[in-house]
Amino acid sequence: MNERVTLVELRALAAVSSQRSFRKAAEALELAPSTLSHMMRELEERLGTRLLNRTTRSVSPTQAGERLVAQLAPILAGLDEALAELSASREAPGGRLRLTASETVSMLLVRHVMPVFIERYPEVEVDLVAEPAFVDIVAEGYDAGFRLGDDVPRDMVAIRFGSPSRMLPVASPAYLKGRRAPRTPDELREHRCIRARTPAGRPYRWEFERHGEAISLDVQGALTLNRTELMIEAALKGLGIAMVPEKLALPHLRDKSLRALLADWCPVYPGLFLYYPGHRQVPAALRAFIEVLKQLDATRA
Repeated sequence: MNERVTLVELRALAAVSSQRSFRKAAEALELAPSTLSHMMRELEERLGTRLLNRTTRSVSPTQAGERLVAQLAPILAGLDEALAELSASREAPGGRLRLTASETVSMLLVRHVMPVFIERYPEVEVDLVAEPAFVDIVAEGYDAGFRLGDDVPRDMVAIRFGSPSRMLPVASPAYLKGRRAPRTPDELREHRCIRARTPAGRPYRWEFERHGEAISLDVQGALTLNRTELMIEAALKGLGIAMVPEKLALPHLRDKSLRALLADWCPVYPGLFLYYPGHRQVPAALRAFIEVLKQLDATRA
């Protein structure tokens, strides 16, 4: 290849071939269309090969041009990746970090992760939005989200964090006084239950499993809530049995203000995942947040 061929010209050729338009390619490269057209003619003259077919309405690569662009594509992509990694390694965490999670996960993040992260990276502004329903993090402008593994879209990068956990029925000693604690899920029908509502508006069914037997119950009760902290508070007040994440109930289980029920019927799920788009550069603030998550996981292990 002629030594006078530059990286700028090769990138320009790839852009024209991709866009099939001098105007669109020029906009992407921030050049004037006439400048880009002149650049391509000079490149063809120096290489002694026609690379582009031109008409008054369109432009397309010749067979030689298409072959050259195909050979260049992985080289240019590798160069872009190397330059991006170099730039990212020099970039200090800062700016805004937008995260979305369920209300339960948001509570855990505020309790256990945010104090460490904000102390370590005070220049990062964290915008954590508790969403009752799943959202499209790309369309909504989030840097990352948190979900159970089965709920993470397949085109996302997913990083597991946190130990296994489970949903657990709990009740206060005041509620259980004078009542027999349920020994099987079916016995919940004899109790007041604090019902939960899904983001779609339907009652949440209580799921149980033991020795291969699975039971799904639409429990009954006078009170329906849509926030975990409210369900825990209602259980503490003796209003009935609530099905809540064990991790959020743990402080009350330890001080015996709540009692766990049917624990041997409650299956464990593998934990949560932080996920983010895999097709774009990871912001420094998100990389720092992921590092804090990993360090906290290692500390708890």
